[in-house]
Amino acid sequence: MRHVWKFLGLAGLVGVAATGAVIARSERQRRAYTPDEIRDRLRERIAEAESPTARQG
Repeated sequence: MRHVWKFLGLAGLVGVAATGAVIARSERQRRAYTPDEIRDRLRERIAEAESPTARQG
């Protein structure tokens, strides 16, 4: 039974580490945008939201 608890503890640590790695990766990708790129993307999203076809759907 002791081996089961060790395995569960190790699996939990691996899960926490993997989750942290995924979050760190997505944060790096998010921060890689320049302010101009972010501004352009926001303008595109606003234009899509304001288009007449978006309101009908």
